[in-house]
Formats: sequence, structure tokens, C-alpha cells
Amino acid sequence: MSAPFSAAGVQISRPDKVLFDGDGKDITKADVAQYYADVAEVMLPHLRGRPITMQRFPDGIASQGFYEKKVPEHFPDFVATTTVETSDGTQQQVVVDSAATLVYLADQACLTPHTWLSTAEDLRRPDQLIIDLDPTVPGTRAVRRATVMVGDLLEELDLPGYLKTTGSRGYHVVVPLRREADFDEVHRFARQLAEVLVARDENLLTIEARKDKRGDRVLVDIARNSYAQTAAPPYSLRPLPHAPVATPITWDELSRTKPDRYTIDSVRRRLAQRPDPWKDMARHRCGLTRAARALAALG
Repeated sequence: MSAPFSAAGVQISRPDKVLFDGDGKDITKADVAQYYADVAEVMLPHLRGRPITMQRFPDGIASQGFYEKKVPEHFPDFVATTTVETSDGTQQQVVVDSAATLVYLADQACLTPHTWLSTAEDLRRPDQLIIDLDPTVPGTRAVRRATVMVGDLLEELDLPGYLKTTGSRGYHVVVPLRREADFDEVHRFARQLAEVLVARDENLLTIEARKDKRGDRVLVDIARNSYAQTAAPPYSLRPLPHAPVATPITWDELSRTKPDRYTIDSVRRRLAQRPDPWKDMARHRCGLTRAARALAALG
């Protein structure tokens, strides 16, 4: 029988259950719960108010996991929720606004709480725009070049760009927005941005989502900029070997930081040595009106 274990005041069931295995180091549910308790202070500002989709792995990442949007009936009252309109009617979804909720999700084997790009304040008006750079072939050289191109174009448009590793194969570039435009407007801007990027280097970049049509080009993926779409938030674990973490980095770190560099262990050391590069993001929210005019002129 497992010894009792709790984190952030939440009792963890089956704490010795292995969720990540392999390479001689098993990562248990207790390890995951403690990780989220440890990073809660820095992670919560990136979660509060946002509906999430839970990516759950009750039998660990070696088995098939599943995505869950609707709040299960057995979830305790301290887990905050918000009402979401879907094509099937309204439903309640989890909103992570406390360390206890974050740890409780870990107890439910939710490894990644994928967040919306909008908050409960106005679910139809995003406060983030995300460009996802997804390489088609292994390696980081091409996807780094693509990411630099996104940063350069944002600078031309006088838009702030915040960078993070995905914990998988690529990078996300995020523009913090004022809640002025709806998802249709933001998606339209993101598509125009992607088209300008592709026109600048058609051999490197593509907006073709189908892998069999990409060749070896990097996908400039804008699909997340739509209502109810989600992204792995900063400091979330990814269900991959070694437990990599989606990690905010500075632009000058890009050339030496692989997308899966930081893990459940190393990201805590990083946070102990330097502040979150995204901590001031909310202060730099912007509108897209002026940038859209500048982008149209470039196109």
C-alpha cells in the first residue's frame, strides 16, 4: 500500500502510480503532483480565468490517454468552473485558479491542462494570438529559422512577441492582445501574417496542414486562433518520455534551447535561477488595427 502523500493540501490517490516510465527513472503521480505544486505560483497567472481541456493518462503515457472538456460530476467544489457554449449546448469546464486545483488535476492524471486563448471575462474575444512553428522533419535548424522570421515580422509590425518551447518538436510565439477583436478577426490577421511569412521563404515555410503536402517545410500553424481551440500553457508537462515541459524562454535563448530541453526536473532549477520571461506579458497587450494596416501593405 502506498504511503499517504499530499501537495497543496490535496491528498493524492495511488501516489506511487507510474505516469512516465523508461530510461531507468520512473515519474510517479506524486512526482507530477509535487511538480505542479512547486510551479503553481509562476504558472497560475497563465491559467487563471481560462477554460481548459484536460489531457489525462490514468495508466501513464505508455497507454492511450484521452481529452476531457466537461467537468466530471465527482470533481470537488473547490475546483472552479465556467460555462462554455458549444455546438452541443452549454457545458461546464474547469478553470485553474488555485494551486489546489492544479494539484487535484494531477491526481486525476491530467498531465497537460490545455488552455483557451480567451478567458471567462469574454470567451469570444481572445487575449492571445499564437503562431505554432511545427517542423515536418526531425531537427531544430529549420524550425529555429522559422521562429526567428516570425519574431522579425512582429518587430516590423511593432507587436510584442513572447516565445516558448512546446516541450515537443517546435516553438510557440504568442502576442498578448487587448480584448478588442473577436476570434474571426484574430484568425484572419494570423492567416495574413502566415501568408506574408511564407511569401518570404516558400522553401522553408508552409501553411499547408496536410503532412503529405508539406515536404520538409516548417508549418506556420494558426489553427489555434479560433474559438474553443487550446494550447499547452507555460510550465505544463507534455506526455512524452523524460516529462518535457513547455517553457517560456527569451529570444536570445532560442539558438541554444531545443524545444524539449526543459523537463520536470530542470525547469525547477531554471525557475530558481531566473524569473519567468513572461511575467510582464499582460502589461504589453496590444491591438491589431495598426498592425493589420502595416501587414496589408507588406502583402
